[in-house]
Amino acid sequence: MTHSLYEMELGLVTLLRAVWVAATLPVVIALIPSYKLSFFQQFVLGFAKRGKIMQSSSNKFSVPQKLFTHFYILAFVWTTLLLAATWLYAYSTMAKISEPLLFSSIASHLTGGSRIFSLHSSHTSKEHRSRIAVSIFLFLLMEAQVLRRLFESIYVFKYSPSARMHISGYLTGLFFYTAVPISLCCNHATEVYKFGLSLIQEFIVKGKDRMLATEVDWWKFFNPLMQLRWYSWIGAAIVCWGWIHQCRCHAILGSLRENREDSNDYVVPYGDWFQYVSSPHYLAEIVIYAGFVVASGCSDLTIWLLWGFTVANLVLVAAETHRWYLHKFDNYPRNRFAIFPFVY
Repeated sequence: MTHSLYEMELGLVTLLRAVWVAATLPVVIALIPSYKLSFFQQFVLGFAKRGKIMQSSSNKFSVPQKLFTHFYILAFVWTTLLLAATWLYAYSTMAKISEPLLFSSIASHLTGGSRIFSLHSSHTSKEHRSRIAVSIFLFLLMEAQVLRRLFESIYVFKYSPSARMHISGYLTGLFFYTAVPISLCCNHATEVYKFGLSLIQEFIVKGKDRMLATEVDWWKFFNPLMQLRWYSWIGAAIVCWGWIHQCRCHAILGSLRENREDSNDYVVPYGDWFQYVSSPHYLAEIVIYAGFVVASGCSDLTIWLLWGFTVANLVLVAAETHRWYLHKFDNYPRNRFAIFPFVY
């Protein structure tokens, strides 16, 4: 079983990495400044366009931009589920290590045997517990991000009735917010899955009344957060930095359309990072996911590839947005860059 579990973990990690590479590669090619690739660039960009940079003639394969809300509902539900399962698994593993005799009976009652915990010894090692703790922390950061985005999509943004996005962009968003949470815990997702499945099966077989009621040790429950290393807190600080600026930039964008729901006119935004770039909310998103990379210890290739996809996708859209601003407004600030201050 241990070998089978390892193969499942390896397969999931390999699949996620392959998917991130496959999703990023076309965007990277489209970013290459070559006239020979102009047709391909327009093809890829056509799928990424939304809102003001999407021409009305492209509405045939589009959906309302307000459906962005679906992304954050999906992300919140999926992240919460994975967070709860992973945290419960971490708590159970910690209890097994600290109280082996007591927990053996608890595990036997809950799961019909301790087989779920008879995995490779590394699964209870300090390093393994540390990786699980990092995943829990990343889930918490992800929850903070998607909850704010959900709030903003409902109460801050005043989407124009004519604002659309390409259907492929909508599907990409659903894929992104499904793949991100699982990427944050892919190295032990199969363990957590088997653990959760065993508990569910036991609940179905024995019922609620026969499940063993145990007193929760809250110190052990929050113990995973006590195991975090310095880089996780630095990563969290980076996430908070990007989080705050994205919140401010979204508030600025939202304020531009106050009391103008029926108007298709656009106004040049000013303030915060808008002083430097045309799409500071995209820059903040890149900063946020860079914080995820740092918080994970910069050692997880899957999270690096996730960040790479985020960068490539947002740079592509930001470049087109910048061109749109320059074309739309004669007095648009010429000292602004597209997404990276003083660089691009």
